[in-house]
Amino acid sequence: MKKLLLASQSPRRRELMQYLEVPFGVVSPTSTEVYDSSKTLREQIEAIAYDKAKSVIDSNEESIIIGADTIVTIDGEILGKPHSEEEAVSMLQKLSGRSHEVITGVAIVSSLKEVVFSTVAKVHFFELTEEEIKNYVYSKEPMDKAGSYSIQGYASRFVSGIEGDFYTVMGLPVSALYQELKKGGF
Repeated sequence: MKKLLLASQSPRRRELMQYLEVPFGVVSPTSTEVYDSSKTLREQIEAIAYDKAKSVIDSNEESIIIGADTIVTIDGEILGKPHSEEEAVSMLQKLSGRSHEVITGVAIVSSLKEVVFSTVAKVHFFELTEEEIKNYVYSKEPMDKAGSYSIQGYASRFVSGIEGDFYTVMGLPVSALYQELKKGGF
């Protein structure tokens, strides 16, 4: 079997890859995340995941590369990683007491074949107080997370429910990835 490589800087994706129970390495993708508003949200996130995987395939031709990216969206607006504490507060205010979608795109790329897919989960938040939001942002946990929250961390107490795959929200839909690897003969 070819070597499996995760093209990601995310410690969460690295942790989730371990659930596949196959040896893998990690490389940093060299692509930049560019959104193309002429495409659907799913197409955009799949394209970013694909670009991440493709950015490292040339120097790892004998490997199977996995790229992934996650976005949070509410009312058609993409909530990426916050650039400031103020932006994190603003995002959490938008999510408070409402439902939003989390889309994770995944690309599996080798020299012989390519598979690109995405999964969607709907997340429901309780109503949050300003104090809860400020205290959470003060923890620094939301600062490198799409949508300004970590569902497996302190923000788990804000979630009233999930429709779909929990791991989609964490950033790597483990079961869907496993099935695609199996189905594709990777």
